[in-house]
Amino acid sequence: MVSTSEYWEQRYQEGTTRWDLGQAAPAFVSLLQSHSLQPGKAAVLGSGRGYDAIAFAKYGFDVIGFDFALLAIAEATAIAQARDSSAQFLQRDIFDLPAEFSRYFHYIIEHTCFCAINPQQRQDYVKLVREILQPRGELIAIFFTHSRPGGPPFGVSPEEIKQYFATDFEILKLQPITNSVPARQGEEHFGHFRLKL
Repeated sequence: MVSTSEYWEQRYQEGTTRWDLGQAAPAFVSLLQSHSLQPGKAAVLGSGRGYDAIAFAKYGFDVIGFDFALLAIAEATAIAQARDSSAQFLQRDIFDLPAEFSRYFHYIIEHTCFCAINPQQRQDYVKLVREILQPRGELIAIFFTHSRPGGPPFGVSPEEIKQYFATDFEILKLQPITNSVPARQGEEHFGHFRLKL
């Protein structure tokens, strides 16, 4: 069951973590190198081994990565320490975050979390993001827009993404990513959404 921490813990223990690029996503690196974002408090949901979180911390963001799997948190913490990174990592069920981090973050960083949760929880995901962002906070996302059956990763279309987020967020940008890693070429969209007042 993808909605249990045991499922993800087992994936890390078995080493079946195909979503793990071993590096920050190229689209995030390009964004950070452009210096178009004002650094602030950022949450990385489903942070895995922490590469994206560490990249944002390197550019001055105050980053906390959250993951279901204890082993992912332990490995991310070790990688961050080895790189002298300020990124922190906490083991949490992301759907419990509003109780602890209500209206706390300027940014939510999404990469491989939305595609990993049960599609029936996507509306809950939007609600969670809305509740832990500060007013006018922003979601910076890489969505896995493939159309293969089954999952995880569960695919989603750009049109569906808009349907999920448009009520609560301004869609500043939603476009195909051109510098994906080869295995994901043509299957990713970059989203930049701002919470409506």
